[in-house]
Amino acid sequence: MDLYIEHLTRYRYSQAFSYSIQQLRLTPRQEQFQQVRQWSVQTQGRQNAFRDAYQNPSHLLTMTSWHDDISIIARGTVSTSTPPQGRVSDGTGLSPLIFINETRLTCADDAIRALAASCRPPQHFRTEHALQLAKAIEAAVSYQPGSTEVSSTAAEVLQQGQGVCQDHTHVYLACCHALEIPARYVSGYLDPETGETAQTHAWVDVWVEDHDYAGWISLDVTHTRLMNSSYCRLAIGRDYDSASPVRGVRRGGGSEQLEVQVSVAHFDGQ
Repeated sequence: MDLYIEHLTRYRYSQAFSYSIQQLRLTPRQEQFQQVRQWSVQTQGRQNAFRDAYQNPSHLLTMTSWHDDISIIARGTVSTSTPPQGRVSDGTGLSPLIFINETRLTCADDAIRALAASCRPPQHFRTEHALQLAKAIEAAVSYQPGSTEVSSTAAEVLQQGQGVCQDHTHVYLACCHALEIPARYVSGYLDPETGETAQTHAWVDVWVEDHDYAGWISLDVTHTRLMNSSYCRLAIGRDYDSASPVRGVRRGGGSEQLEVQVSVAHFDGQ
């Protein structure tokens, strides 16, 4: 499947200021089941391309002239295919064990440890167990836009019982940490396939040990399904903070307004 994606991020500030720096993870990864055909990231200021610690294609955006808004437009075409049984390559060169350690956003409390224990397999954590854990989280945390913040932790989300895809992902990661199972955050796009407004999306890669395979599978907790060709992977990390599409700091500027618009359309590239 070929996906055409446009992603606009615009910040407006109440006061002009002269310095800001942003890390952009807005270029899709080149992977076995995903090839970037054409892509651009357009914005003011100066961009320096690099790869972060997880081998995500990234840009460092620096603005040193007076400005009261920042507009970032990422767009292009990505060809995707469905990984058999959700199985994806590592893509980082790092030990999966680094994805066992909890973070501020994925710290497990007693409630999360109890939820994880209810889904603990007798021996190996297989694909079927990974899906069962996703279903348990979907039942415990209903999808409710606007119910959380980007700073909400997994423990807070589970206690509240509401959240969005990012929150489902953080709760899943926290449960995996409690079970000492490697799992990592994935940010990207999902073709809604229904004419609904597209948004950025979040899901997980989790390490499984099936009868014929030991490695990563990619799983959408919110939809309780394995990744298919409707997904485009931007970045992987330990949580939202290390995989977010845009993250930065500024000096001055007063109050901030954020506007995000995403469109995802699929077409036959033949």
